[in-house]
Amino acid sequence: MEQTQRLKLQAEPRDAIKEKPSKIRKTGRIPAVLYGHNVPNQHLSVSLSDFDKILKKAGESTVIELHTPDGKTHPVLIHDIQKNYLTSKPDHVDFYEVSLTEKLKAKVALEYTGDSKAVKEMGGVLVKILSEVEVECLPQDLPHSIIVNISSLNAFSDAIHVKDLAVPSNVKIVSKLEDVVAKVQPPREVEELETKPVEDISKVVGAAEEKPEAAEAGKEASKPETKVKEEKPKKE
Repeated sequence: MEQTQRLKLQAEPRDAIKEKPSKIRKTGRIPAVLYGHNVPNQHLSVSLSDFDKILKKAGESTVIELHTPDGKTHPVLIHDIQKNYLTSKPDHVDFYEVSLTEKLKAKVALEYTGDSKAVKEMGGVLVKILSEVEVECLPQDLPHSIIVNISSLNAFSDAIHVKDLAVPSNVKIVSKLEDVVAKVQPPREVEELETKPVEDISKVVGAAEEKPEAAEAGKEASKPETKVKEEKPKKE
């Protein structure tokens, strides 16, 4: 029943020597590599649109079925994605085949939910310290994400630790249990600027010293202006 519920992705063969990656991408496909548990490396390509749909639903911590050209079905994890630095679209993907009977370690994304009293009513700022944690379990038991309910953050002194995360009994968290996942930072208090009286510049050493030229110019400027009396010519 698990097999029928698992997401499926069809792969096509790829000649890593003759086929240039840029040419493959122009056809709407992306280069891929399959490797992992008891499987030889295979160079493949997958549909970009199909891969995007799978990635949105499964993420990188859910086992999917990769169907290869030889007719085999491989339980794989999306192990690594190389993205175009301009478009952020996937340029290449690595698929890692897992053994469904052996436990593995993988990083699982954290999904934040709920409302915090310290944020909503006290004006605090939610600080998300971790975005993922490492877990250990069987591949088919890997959770798509782990929920972090921030409703327990009622005061600025509260914090959510890794040990507080709720996971299924068949999943073990291997990240450090005492690590802080999230907390609320109090709003910054606005400090009032102290208004200092403007210092008399004449009291600053050297500021009141006038240069001789400047002093003389000041004296001349302080003299009252004398008007020259204009004599009218005498009438003959």
